[in-house]
Amino acid sequence: MASSRRSKPRPGGRGASGSGSASGRRRAGRKPSDERGASPGKRGSKPSRRGPSKAVQPFTPNPREQREGVRLQKFMASAGVASRRKSEELIRAGVVEVNGQQVRELGTRVFPGRDRVTVRGELIAAEDKVYFVLNKPDEIVCSAAGSVDERGRPTVLSLMHGISQRLYPVGRLDYHSRGLVLLTNDGDLAAALTHPRHGVVKTYHVKFQGKLSPEEEQLLRDGVELDDGTVTRPVAELFVFRETASNVWYQIGLTEGLNRQLRRMGDAIGHPVLKLIRVAIGDISADRLEEGEFRPLSATEVGQLLASVK
Repeated sequence: MASSRRSKPRPGGRGASGSGSASGRRRAGRKPSDERGASPGKRGSKPSRRGPSKAVQPFTPNPREQREGVRLQKFMASAGVASRRKSEELIRAGVVEVNGQQVRELGTRVFPGRDRVTVRGELIAAEDKVYFVLNKPDEIVCSAAGSVDERGRPTVLSLMHGISQRLYPVGRLDYHSRGLVLLTNDGDLAAALTHPRHGVVKTYHVKFQGKLSPEEEQLLRDGVELDDGTVTRPVAELFVFRETASNVWYQIGLTEGLNRQLRRMGDAIGHPVLKLIRVAIGDISADRLEEGEFRPLSATEVGQLLASVK
């Protein structure tokens, strides 16, 4: 077994949500949740499940959009009508009008605040952008389809009490994975955070079955061939920070987000993943949030995310 290349976490360190102040490559202080997922570290008072506060930012067209207008489907998505793809379907169906004229062209551009856009006769306006962090419990689906999925399982939206805006999870955690989920109506930021070209590190605490050999650890670091032939990118970090009699906890940083990637990586080296907790995206953590709780991001945190994808 290869020992940790970094200092061990301090006793009493924070749990499922980690530190939040370190960079994606220097989070050795993050400890995993206990087996039930509650953070063992110091807690503050419970966050209220309130709506957005100072983290709210208005819809702001970029310089090109200010000159040429915003694509109609993007404007509709920002107004919470539907996703861009569903908005395109509405446009093709002929139920969208701009300044009283039916529009079916997907390339149509509008100027928010100047043009009048209606969907089935109802006037729409762009929503303010909102950003939340949620500490997702086990047996919750990362889906924006509604409060329950097609199988009747609760989704992350069922936990977002009192939020009127249409929210989408940034990336996904599978049904039995826990930890940090970002939710927002800022589709551009969500897409950028999940695209590997920006290299935003997603940090996980992973408990594998059994103990990995140094060679198996190196396979994870360098890239593993998955069941469909895809070879994973080299990880941003990988080190041991807790060992039990029969298993080991690793901290792993990924810059890509393939479907069930870490679980498939474990299967590929013959060590299935037993526990999986996401503790950070970039420098954002779910620190001090109990499972099922959420909070709005601060203006500083939103700025950090926006800067990370420029």
